[in-house]
Amino acid sequence: MKTAFVRTTCTLLMLISLAACINSHQPITLVTLADGTRGLKSAVDIGPPGPSQGDLFVFDQPLMDQDRRDIGSNSGYCVSTRPGVHSQCQWTLLFFGPGGAVAGTVVVAGQELEAGKSVVAVIGSTGTYAGSTGEMSSEPNPDGTFIQTLYLVRP
Repeated sequence: MKTAFVRTTCTLLMLISLAACINSHQPITLVTLADGTRGLKSAVDIGPPGPSQGDLFVFDQPLMDQDRRDIGSNSGYCVSTRPGVHSQCQWTLLFFGPGGAVAGTVVVAGQELEAGKSVVAVIGSTGTYAGSTGEMSSEPNPDGTFIQTLYLVRP
């Protein structure tokens, strides 16, 4: 009787551990480059001439992998909230799959600094990345590209 209880308890503990491993989702790290030198971009000067609160920046740029191959697009907008310091931004990273079909998207939003590294929240995702949350760091390069590193987790 005691042996059966110990076996049953051990079996249950193993099954619980196995279920936890099967249901756990490993974080995904994606490193991309947004190409600010290509694509469309428009500045909309709302207030007095020059940088001022409320000015808009709208963009649709190629998204590349680390080998600088186009893998999608990086499209969105920023509203200047503190000119020369930061803007409030939202954009979508669209990833192409085989044959150029859309494989998935990741939507990010938050404050982007005018200089240096910014970290914004992942607020939505579809397709390959559906259900993912996390954050993305964005850092400008001297060549006009931005290193965008996504840290994604599926609940």
